[in-house]
Amino acid sequence: MQASSHLVRGNFGIEISKRRVFPCFGEVRQRSLTLNRNFCIRSGSTCSGLRSGDVSMGAGLVRAKNGIETAVRSSVKSRSIKAQASGGDIEDLTPINPQAKSSGAVLPFVGVACLGAMLFGYHLGVVNGALEYLSKDLGIAENTVMQGWIVSTLLAGATVGSFTGGTLADKFGRTRTFQLDAIPLIIGAFLTATAQTVQTMIIGRFLAGIGIGISSAIVPLYISEISPTEIRGALGSINQLFICIGILAALVAGLPLAGNPLWWRTMFGIAIVPAILLAVGMAFSPESPRWLFQQGKIPEAEKAIRTLYGKERVAEIMYELRTAGQGSTEQEAGWFDLFSSRYWKVVSVGAALFLFQQLAGINAVVYYSTAVFRSAGIASDVAASALVGASNVIGSAIASSLMDRQGRKSLLMTSFSGMLRFILFTWCWACACSSSAGDICFQN
Repeated sequence: MQASSHLVRGNFGIEISKRRVFPCFGEVRQRSLTLNRNFCIRSGSTCSGLRSGDVSMGAGLVRAKNGIETAVRSSVKSRSIKAQASGGDIEDLTPINPQAKSSGAVLPFVGVACLGAMLFGYHLGVVNGALEYLSKDLGIAENTVMQGWIVSTLLAGATVGSFTGGTLADKFGRTRTFQLDAIPLIIGAFLTATAQTVQTMIIGRFLAGIGIGISSAIVPLYISEISPTEIRGALGSINQLFICIGILAALVAGLPLAGNPLWWRTMFGIAIVPAILLAVGMAFSPESPRWLFQQGKIPEAEKAIRTLYGKERVAEIMYELRTAGQGSTEQEAGWFDLFSSRYWKVVSVGAALFLFQQLAGINAVVYYSTAVFRSAGIASDVAASALVGASNVIGSAIASSLMDRQGRKSLLMTSFSGMLRFILFTWCWACACSSSAGDICFQN
């Protein structure tokens, strides 16, 4: 037993020839040291059973005493885990030393998953700078309705994909669903890049929308299930950060359009590369240990844990998965349960936050900022849109760094109040410009 790494539970007795009291050991009387089968040191952390015989006194006792005191002190921050032994063997012995926890091994796999989030943002923003040029190329420069269809069809496909992503992930697993998701992403990007008709462009956008809808469901799910608890909060916000990075990449990709009107096809075709990398990367990424455990694939789950966290944490993570499954006695809620009195408040608050965020006008900025800047007389309209994308990334990075320290509610209040102030400022500025030109606000 390594006392510095584990705590055990049971009944602990020590006897030596003289009465003496050791911290954490209690009273000692006899020269021989005896450990009962149920060995106990209780400090709220890890428990196990241990069979032993007589142990000689002296240096061994001193080393054990010092080591156990160290373990007791280090267990203050550890979780309460119970394990019981049978037949005198040590089972489910869980390391509690936080320094031994390896979290860096999961970062490459998180990065592969974030390719899906980046593609989500890229497909949203790629039409921003390319819309004018593809409209001329496809002969719909004067048809704003068809232009609107090209923009909005992506969202229609994303709606379909978001409803099916969770079901696919539960049935086929997380990594396999990522690979399946790459199919509509690749086909959609290829069709939009080679489209000669509006119909082909719309079909390609719809397929790409299905792909990013599936990604929106499984990227945060996979990241949360493979992330260690000590960095789960930080990695949970990286999904939104990579969406903003994807939007920025799409806006930057439109910079050569002024010199090459056919560059818009390359912009859509670029999305094929990260989609292929996503499929290939997931072939080498471990499956979610939680999903494997739920499917009864215990050896595969242990192998995934060794890949993600190291072999020293297999017992700990497996025990957490077992206790999570046993402790969950509440039935899963269905779609209609979301409208019941039990959940309506939470659902209403969450839906209102998303609704107000969208009504603030961010979608119009993502899709049409280049056209707006061009109408405002800004020569470098695509570059101005790229600056908007850069500010979006900076804001997401700041929020990710402050989320755990400042709290979610305070950041939301600051964010919404900031949007309100700047929207009012923009409105007043536009009114002042219109008035100086002798026009009434919002009139052409």
